[in-house]
Amino acid sequence: MAWFYLLAAGILEVVWAYAMKKSAGFTILTPSVVTIVAMIASFALLSVAMKTLPLGTAYTIWTGIGAVGAFILGITLLGEAASPARIIAALLIVSGIVTMKLASGH
Repeated sequence: MAWFYLLAAGILEVVWAYAMKKSAGFTILTPSVVTIVAMIASFALLSVAMKTLPLGTAYTIWTGIGAVGAFILGITLLGEAASPARIIAALLIVSGIVTMKLASGH
């Protein structure tokens, strides 16, 4: 169950990062509220996952999901660059996430 909580926390990290971008520096109400609610939920789920999972594993995977997810949303929804170097960097992050999961023993 901890892995499910961690995955949900990572997805919510992507949600709050995107909402924060759309909030225009917290000047637009709806995305500002979404940012704060998603942040609180993301941190809460991460803390529940950390009851079982090692700190290094949980935090690395949480930030990796957030980083790669935000990267994908930036490209698909915000028109950000998808250069070969950025794609390789994202793939390296994904490989690190997979390796961390495999090495965790959980």
